[in-house]
Amino acid sequence: MTVAPVGDAAEANRAAKADAGLLTVYYDGSCPLCSAEIGHYAGLRGSERLCFVDVSAPGADAGPDLSKDEALRRFHVRRADGRLLSGAQAFTAVWAVLPAWRSAAWLARLPGAPALLDGAYRAFLPVRPLLSRIAAALGARPSRGRAGTTSGTATGSREE
Repeated sequence: MTVAPVGDAAEANRAAKADAGLLTVYYDGSCPLCSAEIGHYAGLRGSERLCFVDVSAPGADAGPDLSKDEALRRFHVRRADGRLLSGAQAFTAVWAVLPAWRSAAWLARLPGAPALLDGAYRAFLPVRPLLSRIAAALGARPSRGRAGTTSGTATGSREE
């Protein structure tokens, strides 16, 4: 992953990416589980249309309508038009951008699926700290400190 600017430069960078039709993904880089998932997405074909922002990094800004605390508690993305999505809607938006996950995005939009997925996500949130500790025990590491606020894609091969 490449390092993105922080502060005013980050806002200008985010605006330029939004103009290009990119999806901004806010994630907790201090969480090993979250970092592993974002690393997976960043390594996939299509991830060049995603702008990754580690909201745990010092100086990271998620915009005026998303506090750092809220961004750390729940997964959020911002569409190119500025609309903020969270939880299952946010995951569905990311999946729709990545060819390897488009089938999951399609399934997530079937009648009844959004409510089911959002309920499952809300049930996952209280166990996230435990799962993060398990992920760390299995070798996952936080991205904060290695990459900080990120933008673009990870290096390495891309999967379909």
